[in-house]
Amino acid sequence: MAVKLRLKKMGAKQRPFYRIVAADSRFPRDGRFLEIVGTYNPITVPAEIKVDEEKALYWLNNGAMPTDTVRNILSKAGIMKKYAESKKVGK
Repeated sequence: MAVKLRLKKMGAKQRPFYRIVAADSRFPRDGRFLEIVGTYNPITVPAEIKVDEEKALYWLNNGAMPTDTVRNILSKAGIMKKYAESKKVGK
């Protein structure tokens, strides 16, 4: 099972709100998912990002691949840096 960290679109028309979820890559964008990792609200200024760091690192360490957008969001939250450091320590 190929797991991806990606965005699940929520909210009304013209008012997008996203959940960052861990999902099987074969599931539809807004369909089934394994776990909610965080939220992203692009409407607020500045954009509001809430990520459960523990869950995100768990999925990344177990092989989940983030999409490009989620990778940027996790980088802004500082999680990708911690993930890279944890990989260096493990070697």
